[in-house]
Amino acid sequence: MRDIWDAATSTQPLPSLAGALVLAALALLVTWTPTGYRFIRHGVTIVHEAGHATVAVLTGRQLRGIRLHADTSGVTISRGRPRGPGMVATLAAGYPAPAVLGFASAALLSQGYAVGWLWLMVALCALMLIQIRNFYGLWVLLVAGALVGGATWLLPAEGAGWIAHLLVWALLLAAPRSVVELQRQRGRGGARQSDVDQLAALTGVPATLWVGLFWLICVACLVAGAVLLAP
Repeated sequence: MRDIWDAATSTQPLPSLAGALVLAALALLVTWTPTGYRFIRHGVTIVHEAGHATVAVLTGRQLRGIRLHADTSGVTISRGRPRGPGMVATLAAGYPAPAVLGFASAALLSQGYAVGWLWLMVALCALMLIQIRNFYGLWVLLVAGALVGGATWLLPAEGAGWIAHLLVWALLLAAPRSVVELQRQRGRGGARQSDVDQLAALTGVPATLWVGLFWLICVACLVAGAVLLAP
């Protein structure tokens, strides 16, 4: 534990400009191609549901459980008032969550705490294990935590730092991609019980405006995060 603490609280050198561009390009390839996005979407869903769960707890709702499914969808169940600011905030937290986490992570990485960030992601998976309510979700979280923890433990600090930067770039780029995918599904007549449709029913604000708001938040976090990650 002392070795983990020492590694998590020490700083690592940032990638060079060329390295940052390579990592950004690789993350773009993973998040904006069909095959790559299917691979990374499980991680995006973990953060999406963590966003719902975190805001539910912060607004005083009772968290009842989280499920992750094989089609990369997920659901977070909470108990409380079916209407009102708490329910609206909980529903609105999902799609911006990867972008907000990506921006906050970029700020941490810009200070050199890449290994510390990786261990925080392992802790996030561990916390979600307490609330997971299906076997597939349990398997996804165990695999994600093992991969991130293994990279942190086995790789040298510089290599772990590159992994951290790649994952943060992926979060920042996947967040707007998820909003685009949502709008595509809605345009084809699907996803009619999505977060934005539930928000529209609760607030009277059209679902399209919620999609636009999520898009603006994700793009703003992407730009700000890219500035922080640029050496």
